[in-house]
Amino acid sequence: MTEITIRGYDGADLEAAIDLFLLPKCIWGTLRLPHDSRDAIRKRLESIDPSRHRLVAVADGRVVGLLSLHRGEGRRAHAGEIALLVHDDFHGRGIGRKLTEACIDLAENWLGLTRIELGVFVDNAPAIALYGKCGFEIEGTERRWALRGGVLVDAHRMARVKP
Repeated sequence: MTEITIRGYDGADLEAAIDLFLLPKCIWGTLRLPHDSRDAIRKRLESIDPSRHRLVAVADGRVVGLLSLHRGEGRRAHAGEIALLVHDDFHGRGIGRKLTEACIDLAENWLGLTRIELGVFVDNAPAIALYGKCGFEIEGTERRWALRGGVLVDAHRMARVKP
């Protein structure tokens, strides 16, 4: 397999990141909507938010994964929320794990976060297993959390609390 490099998101990654947001598996596993416009995604990605940190996974010069860490504010400044996308053609190759591990290092050792949170659909077994291997635990289940393909689907809330 090609070597995967994890690095910070750069403006040059914009078009490849937009492509990720439009892939069927990325839409299925996240809250993205099908047929979202490239302009709407571009606007979201171009917005500057000092509390948001983005990492990309690169294989052969191509962005194949994106992780966003949004740091909390005020009394939630110790916590962050993550969202992860892996290119449809690259699932099961360790990209999600590498991005998650890099995010944990950034969050805990550089930003001083002691809690990292996420939401994941209950039927996304590979993602739940990945997060479990990285120290996340299921803290609860939100019933009928989001509409996907005409069906309201439950989601787990998972968190990793720094040991």
